[in-house]
Amino acid sequence: MCARIASPCVGLCSTTLGDPVCRGCQRTDDEIGEWMALSAEQRDHRMTELDGLRERVAGRYLRVDDAACLEAQLKRHRIRFRSEQPSLSRVVELLRVGRDRIRDLRRYGVTPREGAVGLDAAALHDRLSAELMVEAGERRRAQRACTDSPCCLPDPELPS
Repeated sequence: MCARIASPCVGLCSTTLGDPVCRGCQRTDDEIGEWMALSAEQRDHRMTELDGLRERVAGRYLRVDDAACLEAQLKRHRIRFRSEQPSLSRVVELLRVGRDRIRDLRRYGVTPREGAVGLDAAALHDRLSAELMVEAGERRRAQRACTDSPCCLPDPELPS
């Protein structure tokens, strides 16, 4: 039997509509196309990078006070997450799925920071999504610049 391949895909791929970065998972169009060919270690590394991106952006606006409560609510509402996924990355997914139904983030173990006080879940999701797309676009440009630069090419004398 084949092992399941881990993926940050949330089933909302906007690259099929021409976006260079997916609005759902923040992977670049190149990453999505290459995903199945990457080794498990490469996929894990990319997923860690994406989690870090979500943590940085969400951390500007939110704080997780009760990770167990957040996890219980995600399970209760059948919102997909990975066991190793950091809490703030999970919150991004919570807001994506529940932004129109969530009334009080504290019931999910999450507290708004100063810049998010007074925002409803939908407005908060919109703000996070916009910032995620900006930073994911910067990440894509950096990846492209690196692959175009001779300093980033693998050294044939070093083991890969």
